[in-house]
Amino acid sequence: MFDLNEKRILVIGLARTGVATSLFCAGHGAIVTGVDTRAESELADAASKLRAARVSLELGGYTEKILSSQELVIPSPGVPADSEILKEARTQKIPIWSEIELADRFLNGRLIGITGSNGKTTTTSLVEHILKNSGYSTLLAGNIGTPLIGVVEQTTDQTVTVAELSSFQLEWIETFRPNISVFLNLTPDHLDRHGSMEAYGAAKARIFDKQTSADFAILNADDSASTPYAPTKPKVFWFSRKQRVAQGAFLRDSEQIVFRHHGEEEFILRRSEIPLPGAHNLENVLAAVVATRLAGARPNEIANAVRSFAGVEHRLEFVAEHNGVHYYNDSKATNVDATLKALDAFPGRILIILGGKDKGSDYTVLQTPLREKAILALLIGAAADKIEKQIQGSVAIERAGTIERAVEIASRTAQPGDIVLLAPACASFDQFENYEHRGRVFKQLVRALENHTVHSATGKR
Repeated sequence: MFDLNEKRILVIGLARTGVATSLFCAGHGAIVTGVDTRAESELADAASKLRAARVSLELGGYTEKILSSQELVIPSPGVPADSEILKEARTQKIPIWSEIELADRFLNGRLIGITGSNGKTTTTSLVEHILKNSGYSTLLAGNIGTPLIGVVEQTTDQTVTVAELSSFQLEWIETFRPNISVFLNLTPDHLDRHGSMEAYGAAKARIFDKQTSADFAILNADDSASTPYAPTKPKVFWFSRKQRVAQGAFLRDSEQIVFRHHGEEEFILRRSEIPLPGAHNLENVLAAVVATRLAGARPNEIANAVRSFAGVEHRLEFVAEHNGVHYYNDSKATNVDATLKALDAFPGRILIILGGKDKGSDYTVLQTPLREKAILALLIGAAADKIEKQIQGSVAIERAGTIERAVEIASRTAQPGDIVLLAPACASFDQFENYEHRGRVFKQLVRALENHTVHSATGKR
């Protein structure tokens, strides 16, 4: 266990992760300084809570001088690795850790870490759901909501912690070691942050770095972008919906989900029993089958838990039916590949809401599925110009501007049997606090259709 007492620690960024990290460190005797570019008025109750815990604050901006005498720097996931403050910390040879690196040094029990470009939240939630329903003491944490540092004091030797891990979190690890790691897939995302697919993939693959022969690594045998990152030290298992695997889970005869280990095959459940739509959710289930079987869950326990899994908010979430039109919230589709998977989940007649903050994405790959599946693309947010240029000619386009206007247009245009789908292919930060905020606003607007009162619910333009 790492000794925090009297350690001088700088926490950069005071959103959810930064606040949890600061409070944890201060609670273990560290001398903590928290910095943020936002003013105190923008931090709500966080500033007073931190001051009460004796965390020193520098708000409204900061310079490299803040590094003076610091012994450890912990940046929040939103702080780019090439920011001036982190460049200077490296120059001064001050250790830089992500919050998950710190948390891992205090964690008890077993850790299952799940990363990938898409499907992380659903798979993480499903793994925890299966294990919990199989009688294990579980905790759900990481990029999914509660920071990993926020649950470590609840862990015991009997706990299985299931954590969603982003590339931003994995950039700054040293000894971080999951007992079971899952790398779901690799598609273009966050290229505005990482600069290249190679750098992005390498950041994701760091999840395997410190694993040993006593650990397990799980990868997608169908995903040619991530398979080259298969590690050599941990025991490697695979999942596939297209082929039989040497070890892991696969789809047999297009219907049976099977787990294979030591040459023996166990039937788990039928594909038709999965309550979640789309081929991508079949992959998520296959990955979860491998992870939970390796963690000790029995086949019948896994099957029963998958059947009872209701899905995750903002991931192909059914919102309502209004005048025969079905509305789905996939606000978590923050990159192009996630939007492709959302389009694939429905047979056609889709009115899709696209747009937000661009992440350096190529929207031209949406042309064919839009041509085949969609009847109207409603564009919102800062990326609307770029998206319109790159999908022009594949589908009818309407420049809605805001999500309120998009829902209004969709409700007037859609016919019974149509699908209205929020799957933006973009980040949300141009008009919303995060993708959850965007999804909640969409749901509020859809439910307001019952009263014919579509109006502004964001409070932000």
